[in-house]
Amino acid sequence: MKNIGKLLKEAQKMQEKMAKVQEDLASKKVEATSGGGMVKVEMNGAQELLSIKIDKEVVNPDDIEMLETLIQAAVNEATRKSKEMVQEELSQVTGGMNIPGLI
Repeated sequence: MKNIGKLLKEAQKMQEKMAKVQEDLASKKVEATSGGGMVKVEMNGAQELLSIKIDKEVVNPDDIEMLETLIQAAVNEATRKSKEMVQEELSQVTGGMNIPGLI
């Protein structure tokens, strides 16, 4: 019984630390670009898109598909970077254990 109480206490501490890390991640940012920097995307650790900057030279009404592709590539890369950042931060709390549902 003593071990169960200790285990529950440790689980509660880990949960509190993880909540703090997730809160901190919402203020951390990652940036990704595509098209040689013509499209720049910023995202936070909560995978919220914060900004998109598009160089006016890439805006061509006759080639909207290229712009869409560049935006998609930048957003996908920012999402990947954000998830990687979250994984790194949470692994510090979990000791590297992969706990399903954290990301």
